[in-house]
Amino acid sequence: MGASRPASRWKALRKMTEPRDRRELIVSAAAEMFARKGIRSTTVREIADAVGVLSGSLYHYFSSKDEIVKEILMGFLDTIRAEYDEVLARGLGAAETLREVVLVSLQVARQQPDATALYQNELRYLRESPQYKEVQAAAADVQRVWLGVIERGVADGAFRDDIAPRVFHRLIRDAVWLSGRGQHPDAGYSTEQLSDAITSIFLDGFAARSPAISPAASRSDSGSRTS
Repeated sequence: MGASRPASRWKALRKMTEPRDRRELIVSAAAEMFARKGIRSTTVREIADAVGVLSGSLYHYFSSKDEIVKEILMGFLDTIRAEYDEVLARGLGAAETLREVVLVSLQVARQQPDATALYQNELRYLRESPQYKEVQAAAADVQRVWLGVIERGVADGAFRDDIAPRVFHRLIRDAVWLSGRGQHPDAGYSTEQLSDAITSIFLDGFAARSPAISPAASRSDSGSRTS
């Protein structure tokens, strides 16, 4: 049953015949397949079949499968970089900047779920493949924003200095992107609430805050331990 839904989805859209529409349809169909099956397991023939063209005709729009991948990922990363630039331009403190970076990342993940899944699933392959140098450079820009915010917070005393910024970055990055991919309508969290939850857990912790202990209770507890 699960395999029939993507096929029917693209069959319903195959009426788009204008070149620009066809190119967009190819990108959308390929993104869904790459996210679901992986880059290497998805063939040009499968993409062509999904959009209703012959395999050879697909090359009128893209020179290779790699070019389709780059189109998807550069659109995704360009969107992220533009959103991050807007956040940085506000001149907020490190903690609030981090919260906003988390929020816009989750928003992009919700807007582009297939590209998000493709990027996360294929990170190692993308890093090791020389044909994706442009994608690698864009991903490095994204990483620099995260590290810059974290390092500024450490320098300002807003964040702890006993955890390496790169370690903290890896932890919160994975929490953000994996949470963004797994958002479900019935989870009871809006994107804003999820952003607040992630930021709070990483900056404030998950342990319950103990109520203040009165001096009398403290003395009584101390006495009971020594008796």
